[in-house]
Amino acid sequence: LPEVMSAARVCHFKLVLLGDTAVGKSCLVVRFVRDEFFEFQEPTIGGTRPLSLAFFIFSPAAFLTQSVATGAATVKFEIWDTAGQGETGNFVSYSSLFFQERYRSLAPMYYRGAAAAIVVYDITNKDSFNGAKSWVKELQRRGDPNAVIALAGNKADLQSKRKIDYQVWLFAAALSVFVAQEAQQYAEENGIMHIETSAKNDTNVKSLFHEIGTYGLSIKAHISGGVAQKLPSHAPQSDREAFPLIPCVPTRVDVFLA
Repeated sequence: LPEVMSAARVCHFKLVLLGDTAVGKSCLVVRFVRDEFFEFQEPTIGGTRPLSLAFFIFSPAAFLTQSVATGAATVKFEIWDTAGQGETGNFVSYSSLFFQERYRSLAPMYYRGAAAAIVVYDITNKDSFNGAKSWVKELQRRGDPNAVIALAGNKADLQSKRKIDYQVWLFAAALSVFVAQEAQQYAEENGIMHIETSAKNDTNVKSLFHEIGTYGLSIKAHISGGVAQKLPSHAPQSDREAFPLIPCVPTRVDVFLA
């Protein structure tokens, strides 16, 4: 009976993805929601309309939903996939600075009230990691203090082009010494989750969302008087068995701002 009650319980989690352009935010979402991957993903722009010859008003986000079953409940993610800085379609070369500033100014509208945020960087792009750290800092300063923040190093399939170290193993006196480097160390210092993913190879994508859902439910239980689970110090780096995703029809919303 308790298992039936848990399965019937549905928790809605607003989740936002943040990060620089071309790090694979949309690819992660599409892989999670539709189990698809497109080599050339169009930039994420909710909608555009001309205001004058020089300016455009747009909503830099797409909206999709997907549910994942955990042991405690079913988590329905309401996912806001934001455009990266400079991710402005055909207008990037014309007014990049304008769109970057507008994206940054509108981002709080999407992460405000979010139960979780995935900050994505590209392991082959050092600048994207610096950008991710900037987003984490902003979320810690202005976001919900109880929100789950996950740092996702995407494009793990491009190991030969890696610029952000995940871990280094040193061997001495027959002992293997684990040395956390850059991303993992940064995540531990800031008390956030970290996992490397590949939307292309479907590596750790389901694990990422499942860990967020599980830990998010734990936080909700703690706020309600229960006991919160400890944040995993080392997120899994290889996919466990496929998690039971609950099929749903994803939707894309074009939001126009006046």
